[in-house]
Amino acid sequence: MPLHTSSPALDNAIVDPACWSDERGIHEQLRWLRANRPVTHLAPEGFEPFWSVAKHAHIKEIERAGDIFIHDPRPTLAPRRATLAVQQLTGRKHLVRSLVQMDDPDHAKYRKLTQGWFRGENLVKLQPMVDRLAADHVDRLAALGGECDFVKDVAIWYPLRVIMAILGVPEKDEALMLKLTQELFGNADPDNRRSFEVEDFVEVVRDFERYFAELTRARRAVPTDDVASLIANAKVDGALLPDHDANGYYIIIATAGHDTTSSTAAGGLLALLENPNEMAKLRAAPQALLPTAVNEMIRWVSPVRHFMRTATEEYALGGETIRAGESVILWYPSGNRDEDVFDAPWEFRVAREDAAHIAFGFGAHVCLGQHLARLEISALFRELFSRVEHIELAGEPRFVQSTFVGGLKSLPIRYRMK
Repeated sequence: MPLHTSSPALDNAIVDPACWSDERGIHEQLRWLRANRPVTHLAPEGFEPFWSVAKHAHIKEIERAGDIFIHDPRPTLAPRRATLAVQQLTGRKHLVRSLVQMDDPDHAKYRKLTQGWFRGENLVKLQPMVDRLAADHVDRLAALGGECDFVKDVAIWYPLRVIMAILGVPEKDEALMLKLTQELFGNADPDNRRSFEVEDFVEVVRDFERYFAELTRARRAVPTDDVASLIANAKVDGALLPDHDANGYYIIIATAGHDTTSSTAAGGLLALLENPNEMAKLRAAPQALLPTAVNEMIRWVSPVRHFMRTATEEYALGGETIRAGESVILWYPSGNRDEDVFDAPWEFRVAREDAAHIAFGFGAHVCLGQHLARLEISALFRELFSRVEHIELAGEPRFVQSTFVGGLKSLPIRYRMK
């Protein structure tokens, strides 16, 4: 039940990970915010206060103003207690320092190192591998005998194998990478988190770092043609990357490089199952409609639920004044349902043309892997529709409890191969 009320009830609900596992409820809440409090100051219990930004235009405006709204020191939402504990346990400002935590000039320098891997000619080179892995995972679907959990049995493994192959992590270590990713992004979900203790959350990152420290040593000794070799041997301003920065680079690719894509693939299939007329349209003309359908899946799911920025100077937004040092939270799922931008935003349309979504962010920090994600999702659904005759729900879908990155954690389906 959405809370159409003022603080503190609304403030506390919007930061509650459990509320984000109720897709219908959280979208109703965000719709109410867009209509009534598009830019509003929230002070939930246990958190430093922040400004909530719910409109598409306002989110883009802040993303454009990267010199005024910066990532440091608060790139994502975290309870005050957890932030202080992390700093005390590690002595670090940020537990992980990746592109997400960086501002220019560091962000531009670090992003440039790997961006060639995720666009243009290199994507053309990756296409055969992506197609082969899509076929392998539909083979896995066929072998499961007509009923499975699409998330747990297929969707999480396919983009994981793609990004690990690109990164240079061997297939035998994929289960570890998946476990650590789920513990990192799903640290508020009872099915995914390692424990309730902040110390164990810090240990998740340390497990990542120990793994990637070994990978760095191996790739410096014997470089290969993968992203790990690039990161291990890259130099910025004439020096090898500091360990904290190198580990952060590995972690962001090894986590966001598959988790958001698997969420979109699973959420896209659910949207098609819940909209059989749209499923029929896509099945009838997959070549023509896959580009717009995939874009619509990304808008619909919006797996990255927020990022935060902090103002470096006073700024007027939506009739409110944000002062220097105050933080804003950008609700991407809200922007992607904005009635001022999208025609009938609550309808899932495989042929939607007004798809100016912001699920990948906007501006200088737009998602590095956005083109790879589209490539992967297209390949999977192309293979799926060519080999699966019928699909239907076989149980209740369940969503991750997370305010940051999330999507389906269970999608039981029944299907018949051709």
